[in-house]
Amino acid sequence: MSDRRYVATSSGDVAVLDRGEGPPALFVHGVFMNGHLWDGVIDGVSDVRRCIAPDRLCHGQSRERADADVSFAGQAGTLVEVLDALEVDRVDLVGNDSGGAIAQILAARHPERIRTLTLTNCDVHDGWPPPAFMPTVQLVLGGGLRALLESMRTDAGVARAALAVGFEHPERLSDDTLRALVEPLVASDDRVRNLERFFRAMDCGQTVEIEPLLRRLDAPTLVVWGTADVFFDLAWARWLCDAIPGARDLVELPDAKLFFPYERPARLAALLRRHWEETAGPGARAATTATRSR
Repeated sequence: MSDRRYVATSSGDVAVLDRGEGPPALFVHGVFMNGHLWDGVIDGVSDVRRCIAPDRLCHGQSRERADADVSFAGQAGTLVEVLDALEVDRVDLVGNDSGGAIAQILAARHPERIRTLTLTNCDVHDGWPPPAFMPTVQLVLGGGLRALLESMRTDAGVARAALAVGFEHPERLSDDTLRALVEPLVASDDRVRNLERFFRAMDCGQTVEIEPLLRRLDAPTLVVWGTADVFFDLAWARWLCDAIPGARDLVELPDAKLFFPYERPARLAALLRRHWEETAGPGARAATTATRSR
């Protein structure tokens, strides 16, 4: 199947990376990123999973409507529409950053669609927007988003400095990678306005509201947390493990920052493979073995 397709939803056309074979896995990226955050991880698991990595609304190559609900809850609903359009019933769900909060909402409200859940450093309950991110939120709400993105687009040094808070090794981000991240965010006035709407819709009430549903979620859940993340403290990983009945493991990654799925893809891919194998029933294990033997 091709690497990219557009999927029509009520919120607009969602660009989706779609690669691999096996049971479907859905990967949800965070703010200022896009589906390419998961490229290295997908390389490590696409022999055992059909990997679906959308560009979320207001990010990447997706084309959201001006009236689309771009809140976390709205984006979770859009992902359900994407799965429906792709005729996917259940997924192994993986989320990072704000994508992890969206994944929690999707899993809590649609547990029948979730085979397993994996959460990496992300917004949790009433702990967001995190204090370290508030200067960015205030800049955006004050009308400074376009100037910030334009400076990042035209100067790779500025972009690396801005992203250093989330990357362990920003100096390793190539100019091509930076362009792929930043240029879609500032591609048009409409995109900038929609991204501003996304920031205005940030409200931790959306994740507080689902707490009772999370506390009934029995999907096998893996939590993987970078310990050098300045946004999301390890305490929130423990909160998730305490709250979700299906939580089976917490893996700490020393020195890893927020966007470690991009920087440490082999490690996360190995953890995912183990998680999926250990939580598969006999039939699923047989299918996985058959897929690997091709």
